[in-house]
Amino acid sequence: MATKLAITLKRSMIGRPEVQRVTLRTLGLRKREQTVLHQDSPAIRGMINQVKHLVEVKEINE
Repeated sequence: MATKLAITLKRSMIGRPEVQRVTLRTLGLRKREQTVLHQDSPAIRGMINQVKHLVEVKEINE
């Protein structure tokens, strides 16, 4: 079974460095409390690691 990740933006992008903003936009997060689904992969995990203080991640088994 493929594992998906539900990523929710919990903290605002305001005042954050541009690198973190670009990472959040690349993940598809635009607004606070928005949730997006992604396939679990090393690339996605790396992006999450860069902004782990701003997001909440849940694993979803399908």
